[in-house]
Amino acid sequence: MTLGCVRNEVDSSELAGRLAGAGWDLVEDAADADVAVVNTCGFIESAKKDSVDALLEASDLKDTGRTRAVVAVGCMAERYGTELAEQLPEADAVLGFDSYADLSGHLDAVLAGERPASHVPRDRRTLLPLSPTARRGSRVATPGHGGGPGDEAAADDRAADLAPASGPPVLRRLLEPGRPWAPLKLASGCDRRCTFCAIPAFRGAYLSRPPEDVLAEARWLSEQGVRELLLVSENSTSYGKDLGDLRALEQLLPRLAAVDGVERVRVTYLQPAEVRPGLLEAVAGTDGVADYFDLSFQHSAPALLRRMRRFGGTEDFLGLLERVRALAPLAGVRSNVIVGFPGETEADVEELMGFLEAARMDVTGVFGYSDEDGTEAVGLDGHLAPEVVEERRERVEQLVEVLVDERAGERVGERVRVLVEELSDEPGELGADVVVGRAEHQGPEVDGSTEVVLPPGAPRPRVGDLVEAVVTASAGADLVAEPVR
Repeated sequence: MTLGCVRNEVDSSELAGRLAGAGWDLVEDAADADVAVVNTCGFIESAKKDSVDALLEASDLKDTGRTRAVVAVGCMAERYGTELAEQLPEADAVLGFDSYADLSGHLDAVLAGERPASHVPRDRRTLLPLSPTARRGSRVATPGHGGGPGDEAAADDRAADLAPASGPPVLRRLLEPGRPWAPLKLASGCDRRCTFCAIPAFRGAYLSRPPEDVLAEARWLSEQGVRELLLVSENSTSYGKDLGDLRALEQLLPRLAAVDGVERVRVTYLQPAEVRPGLLEAVAGTDGVADYFDLSFQHSAPALLRRMRRFGGTEDFLGLLERVRALAPLAGVRSNVIVGFPGETEADVEELMGFLEAARMDVTGVFGYSDEDGTEAVGLDGHLAPEVVEERRERVEQLVEVLVDERAGERVGERVRVLVEELSDEPGELGADVVVGRAEHQGPEVDGSTEVVLPPGAPRPRVGDLVEAVVTASAGADLVAEPVR
């Protein structure tokens, strides 16, 4: 079971590949498993609660089904380690990132009645992080031989069936085979020090994957039927800086788009202060790379952004969006914002709302601020009452709902290429056959979808096909389109 962001999905995919290579049978239903592994999220309070609930739900299976043990891994397990183990005895083991290299051995130990020592959390901002991504030239700890701090995760030769024909081995097992898109990890960790964010403390310093490793995995994903690559990291604009080449992403994108079978490459999580002209041009000017800009603005009031240890402001951000649309007029743009940050004034909220109105983004996530353990923001003055934070969040959310609906309405009449993701069993208007997918400006799962209404007697596309269509209607971020005749 995987909680949290798409980066956690990649980790789960890699852990599944590691376990399959070690001889474990993977099942979809935890009730059919000897061990239920829960990949937790430790980002914000609601995500942590969901992770605890999932662990408790899995633990209940020990009384009713085949399940004999429940193991917590992932960000929450890494962040809280022994504390989580002490407060949640329902989990038979709480394992941090250091345990990934020999996860099979740990699971064997749990089934044998042992309780492996829980991870002791460390501030990984001072350490080279461990990444579950396979690394060139490293080796995996085989079951029974242990794997401690300092080991890098790599491919075991027993996972050879997951390896591409050439290049470094790929240690993954797709959790949703048949889905036409998949995340592809560019890097792990983050070097920024945003005062509200705890990610660097448990994910560690920024670590780019070598370009050849990324390309090898892209080829493998294509061989599995993946048509859209979703490039993920904590900050994709930093890709390559630890490799000595800040232009590494600009150089990598055309190579990824040229992989046989890949129809679309999508970049996520761009830090506005680090977006370079060359990167804008590479995204907007490379065939096969989606005109899609996932820009993490967080706010637009300059003084408040400085308290967040971030740069820019309304004028800078609108200038960036102007440059984006000069290169790609129909580009998709999404972002997230935080309201109620300590010290936020009513004038700051008004500035943010004015920015959102001018920005015309396709989707904006709105989050109310809450303290996160170990972050600098906890100690800042000017904390707002929870009811004030919630009122501001609701106010901005209401504005965003209107703006998203208006922006989608502006797309009526546009020509779009829709990647088909599902074949609907429900007929559309007037009984017409429909398929559902995403246009280029729509990221997976978070940016709405496009329903393509097929004319009578038209051949039905397959999942993974690209359909040329014209938008005829909208509702929220969702679109309705008809195939180009």
